[in-house]
Amino acid sequence: MQTPNQQQRLAALRDVIADIERKPALLDAHGPADAGLSEGFPAFPGGLVQEVFTDSARNGGASLAFALGQGRGLLNPRRPALLYLHLAQDGQFFGVPYGPGLISFGLDPARLVIVRAANMTELLWTAEEALCCGAVAGILADIGAMPQPLDFTASRRLSLRAAEAGTSLFLLRYGRGREASAAHLRWHLEPVRSGRQRHDPGAPGPARWRLTLERGITIKRQGAWHLEWTENGFATLPTHIHGANRSGTGATLSGALPAALGDRLSQTA
Repeated sequence: MQTPNQQQRLAALRDVIADIERKPALLDAHGPADAGLSEGFPAFPGGLVQEVFTDSARNGGASLAFALGQGRGLLNPRRPALLYLHLAQDGQFFGVPYGPGLISFGLDPARLVIVRAANMTELLWTAEEALCCGAVAGILADIGAMPQPLDFTASRRLSLRAAEAGTSLFLLRYGRGREASAAHLRWHLEPVRSGRQRHDPGAPGPARWRLTLERGITIKRQGAWHLEWTENGFATLPTHIHGANRSGTGATLSGALPAALGDRLSQTA
């Protein structure tokens, strides 16, 4: 038989669970993300947490480009900024996003703020606090493999905060391991050979990715896409196209730009 104290604790626990279930974190995005699946890669609404996994850290640039492509579509006059969070030591080793390259990608570098955190605990704290900023459209957090501070409870807290604020969070992950997570979407990304450059078939062309949906709370089916970047955003390629085929389908990107390192990028320590 339960004691009165145990009954009170059990009732309080039920109230906490009921309050969590009433929150919109895993409910707001049902439906809209399914729109247009038959026509190509969907345009996801704000307020989602997306994990982007790639097998190796050397593919981090491809993961970042995919997240930036989605983030660009979330920008608007009320939410004019994107945040890129990474560890200070990783920035020294891997570098930072390149301003002129962002321009050729269709993203104004002035809209991207780079935050260098001392450790993963500070990085996740910054992400959670930034989700509440009404001027931020999306946050791109370079997480790495399986950092200890990012457990299921932390991911659940981030998903609740993202859905409540309507701000998207992209967690860039590396490696083959997977742990429990409250993210709305989990992608496996592979970079593939770029498309054909219009005026020089031997030069790198539009970026391409092979994308597999491993877990999707907001999508009713799993699937795979081959994507190419164009001036109008993501273009979906036929699924039989592989890296050896470089027949471009989208518009080519703008021409060469002066190489001014870190040009127009906002940074904070």
